[in-house]
Amino acid sequence: MDWRGVAPDVQLHALNGAPKSRGSCRHESGRIERHAGQQNGGMIQTPRVPKMRIGVEKLLWPAFLIGVLAIFLSAPTVPGQQRGLKDMPPPPPLWRPKPTPTPKPEPEVIEDVIKTTSNLVMVPVSVTDQTGNAVQGLNVADFRLLEEGKQQEISGIGDPQQVPLAIALLFDVSSSTSQKGFFASQQKAAATFLRLVMKPQDKAAIFTITAKPEVVQSLSSAEASAAKMLTIPAATSSVPTAFYDTVSAAAKYLADNAPSNFRRVIVVLSDGDDNFSEQIRDLSVADANSKLSGQETAAGVRAGLQRAHQRAVTNVEKQVQQADVIFYAVNPGGPSIKLNLIAMRAERGMESIAEATGGTAFVPDSDLDLERVFRQVAAELRGQYLLQYYGDSNAPAGQFRRITVAVPSRTDVRVRARQGYYPKKQN
Repeated sequence: MDWRGVAPDVQLHALNGAPKSRGSCRHESGRIERHAGQQNGGMIQTPRVPKMRIGVEKLLWPAFLIGVLAIFLSAPTVPGQQRGLKDMPPPPPLWRPKPTPTPKPEPEVIEDVIKTTSNLVMVPVSVTDQTGNAVQGLNVADFRLLEEGKQQEISGIGDPQQVPLAIALLFDVSSSTSQKGFFASQQKAAATFLRLVMKPQDKAAIFTITAKPEVVQSLSSAEASAAKMLTIPAATSSVPTAFYDTVSAAAKYLADNAPSNFRRVIVVLSDGDDNFSEQIRDLSVADANSKLSGQETAAGVRAGLQRAHQRAVTNVEKQVQQADVIFYAVNPGGPSIKLNLIAMRAERGMESIAEATGGTAFVPDSDLDLERVFRQVAAELRGQYLLQYYGDSNAPAGQFRRITVAVPSRTDVRVRARQGYYPKKQN
């Protein structure tokens, strides 16, 4: 049919209404195009797929895939395949995102800090028999301890072998002792004492007592301190004695330099006669000038000097107690000190400091007796009972607390302990 001159819309309407050849499922336009191609010069052109067919195939393709997949899944598996599937490891769990944790609120800052109010007190106690030998084997139940008249519960007894020592050895090289005939014996006895009493963890410092306190050896081992002791020269001229100032300086030195877990001890080798410490210097110089001029010292000066010595001893006691120090004195003057009022006053001053701190004062009979006395001091330090109890935590810091220690079950022993302590400020 010749379609020349016919409008395109008329042509399309005619084609849609034309009958299809029997048995054919193709669109007539395809056949027309083939015939047209054959008529045009005999050349065959590739047929073009109609747009309507392409659309249908796009719609049918997903349905085709779903059908194939359904057939595959419904097909029975062979036993070997079933065993293989069973042997396969289980599939990993499905990944699930972890929920974001809810942030905790910041804790409230508490400005007030709870402070520890316990006040552990350690009291070194020496228990000796009538001959001065240490009594061993006592336990907590044998002691009675009072603080300000109120009995305290003793929580335990420390082992003195396990508590290190910090010793300050004060060696008097002033005229009052160096002019005596046994200066070298004093040095040797003191050096032997250090080697005897000290263990590897212990420390000792050496002070010389002259016109002013002087540290000639800082806290060191027994061997270093003993070697230094043997090199200290004696005074070759008249040298004043600042006994009180040196004891106070030694107490402060131990408080500042000895570890808090060390027992602090001062051992003095001196007659205790002081004529140049700050508290008595002016009156002492006035007394000396009167004697040098051949005049009798005025009664007011003598009385004032006596009171000054008493105040000085009391002040030294307080400083030694505040530093938690035990005081021992070894007087090389011998029994002859009883013939001299000044010497006896000096000895009583050392005895007072020793008694207040739990130590003792010795007066050897001679230079040959020095080593025995030092051995006794060493045995006492190593045999002390270190009583521990909790004092009154509400006691004001710096207020002296008086304590008393006794062994009620043993009337044949002598008990020495410090008379009290000064509570430290709680941190």
